[in-house]
Amino acid sequence: MRVVVTGAAGFIGSHVVDALSGAGHEVLAVDAPGRSLAPDVARRTWAEVAARPGVVAAEADLAVDELNAVVAADVVVHLAGRPGVRDSWGAGEAIAERDNVRATRRLLAACLERPAGQRPKVVVASSSSVYGSAGRRPNREDDRLSPASPYAASKVEVERLTGLAAGGGLRTVLLRYFSVYGPRQRPDMAFHRFVEAALDGRPLPVFGDGRNSRSFTHVRDVVAATLAAAAEDLPPGIAVNIGHSEHVAVRDAIAMLTDALGVQAEIQRETPVAGDAARTWADTGRARDMLGWTATADLAEGLADQIAWHRGRRAVPEEVGVG
Repeated sequence: MRVVVTGAAGFIGSHVVDALSGAGHEVLAVDAPGRSLAPDVARRTWAEVAARPGVVAAEADLAVDELNAVVAADVVVHLAGRPGVRDSWGAGEAIAERDNVRATRRLLAACLERPAGQRPKVVVASSSSVYGSAGRRPNREDDRLSPASPYAASKVEVERLTGLAAGGGLRTVLLRYFSVYGPRQRPDMAFHRFVEAALDGRPLPVFGDGRNSRSFTHVRDVVAATLAAAAEDLPPGIAVNIGHSEHVAVRDAIAMLTDALGVQAEIQRETPVAGDAARTWADTGRARDMLGWTATADLAEGLADQIAWHRGRRAVPEEVGVG
């Protein structure tokens, strides 16, 4: 199977490329590492991705470049975009619109322009942020969407465009990822910041009081769900939650992390991020029923895995790979 992975130099994308190439698929890895939130790190990851057996790497900016070659595939796993609630305010709103909405619109249009029998299936990354904060029960896919930041709003528009493409004859599936963590996590993400601060003996920077809770989901589980979505015959345009079924408060996750590190870390409270959800909580019944998928990594196990990666990258700094 020929698979295109956009955002291949990123956190999730690089793991997806690993899994696909390891399974013997022909992979076209697509990214514009210079547009990453951490360009230097993304370029190192990009070099590693390009060196993997069975992988062809092509730099392309989906918002402006010609995409005919990008969509000549059996499956397109579309992970490219500008992440992050915090960075989407102010000038970041236009960047989120460009890299999320415009890029996705052009990618879907290029897929639809192919002859009907040659159109790829498209797996599109969305986010739990489209729900806003969960209430007294986990969010289900048919819940009303309530985006509270420009980033979340851009993902809602991505979902709308994906639904329109499905109505136009494109096989699409939306994956709403919940708080992904693990090796290669981006430097701006919470656990990356916490582990690095703890290893340096610095206070851990926490937005708010740490009571916010998340369905923390290990990247290994996210990759398994993504590959299952690429392989399964699903109703066009369907959305599927990809998250751990349990939500954990940030302060409890920090306690697990510092216990695993064997340190007593000081907490540095920072101003809460506008638009940040008080709780994300995934109902994963649809993923179980349609993909045969449930998250298997508990948080303690997953944090140990991420900590090991941080320690390893400190031992061999030139092998850093984060998108």
